[in-house]
Amino acid sequence: MCTVVISHDPTRDWPLLLAANRDERLDRPWLPPGRHWAEQPDVVGGQDQVAGGSWLTLNDAGVVAGIMNRVGSLGPMPGKNSRGALPLLAGRFSTARDAVAHIATIDAGAWRSFNMIVADGDDAFFIRGPGYGQPQVEPLPPGVHMVATTDPDDMAMPRIARHLPRFRAADRPVPPQWTGWTTLLADRSLPAGSELNIPPRSGFGTCSSSAIGVARDGRRSWFFAAGAPDRVGYQPINLSAPGTGAG
Repeated sequence: MCTVVISHDPTRDWPLLLAANRDERLDRPWLPPGRHWAEQPDVVGGQDQVAGGSWLTLNDAGVVAGIMNRVGSLGPMPGKNSRGALPLLAGRFSTARDAVAHIATIDAGAWRSFNMIVADGDDAFFIRGPGYGQPQVEPLPPGVHMVATTDPDDMAMPRIARHLPRFRAADRPVPPQWTGWTTLLADRSLPAGSELNIPPRSGFGTCSSSAIGVARDGRRSWFFAAGAPDRVGYQPINLSAPGTGAG
């Protein structure tokens, strides 16, 4: 589903920065980030047009939620809920802490196994959905972290071992200037298996990319590449609520 990079530093003007490359079947239809859910008009996210959920959401309160599959659980399974419902569930809450407190009570067996990041300007959390019991929550300490199909900062995973040190060494972006990170997100250089921007293979690959920031003063920034980021580039998403000015 995704690889997520998060930089959380409550001392900064932009305490939360999050970037994600979405990896999916290239023929699975989707819509770019927008206010697609009438029952949740304060949530912006990309919409999966098969199951109706989202891989990544940002609400007007500044709560960001991203979902990933865990190893061996790619794709849907009969009788299981779509994991794309979970970022929308997080989007119902005004703080990451409240969202995580609720998600920790759900039946994890109703979904295939998942990883999830939920964060705002104050807190950041990793949630492990093992596919049984209840989700397991871990606060993420301040710093730069990377999550894909295993646990955070898992250096046994070639993608993380290669790219996490590069993100930690890069200048921290100040939105709307994202170049330090988007250059890394667009990298599809070999060796195979360690790319962050996965080229098309058997109908699967990186199909979009996002860079999201939440500022202490309430500003929000979302730059989005509606395809492989080395091919299409990034454009700002309009985050303004209906009837208001630019966001």
